[in-house]
Amino acid sequence: MVETDGLPASTSRQGRKQRTRRALLDSALGLLEHQSFGAISLREVAKGAGITPTAFYRHFASMEELGLVLVDESFRSLREMMRRERARVTEPWANIHASSETLVRHVREFETHYRFIARERAGGVLALREEIRHEIELFSAELVDDLAGYPVLENLPRKGLDTLANLIVTVMVGTAERMLDAAPDEDAEIQRENESQMRMIVTGALQWASHA
Repeated sequence: MVETDGLPASTSRQGRKQRTRRALLDSALGLLEHQSFGAISLREVAKGAGITPTAFYRHFASMEELGLVLVDESFRSLREMMRRERARVTEPWANIHASSETLVRHVREFETHYRFIARERAGGVLALREEIRHEIELFSAELVDDLAGYPVLENLPRKGLDTLANLIVTVMVGTAERMLDAAPDEDAEIQRENESQMRMIVTGALQWASHA
């Protein structure tokens, strides 16, 4: 087998393909900083990645597919970070702090992704809007499993846990969107408010469970 730079040709080709795919995603993200997904064109994305429009189809079947990949990577990295943080704590109050801290850090690290998600969640391409809703539901479902493991919440029925998780995720989504319009020096205050809101939600759920 022919080698390129010490690597098998097939490996080298795969590496180039992955780099070009990443370049297309990054090009789209750059354009999405100030535009909706429906407003950017395949030609613009390809140009930003340094390839021809026809070469785009070697990496994505359509612009919609590229958009779905961006949605997936936006949520996947957040879920992975949240799982790691939740694995370190053993009660919901510590979970609230860890989740809030992780969210604020993640929004700043992936701000362009969050702007894309916030814009498309409110409108735009139907397939992306549905996928974002699906990802938020998955996020909430994972949180339910965590909440069910805390003894302090053992009297809360499954339906109550579902409602609790949905409320917490709704607050987190609102916090992420608020951060997009705030300066970084406001992050600490936003995080404190986020924690306070989630603590009030959990406290209310415990009171509800005690009287159910």
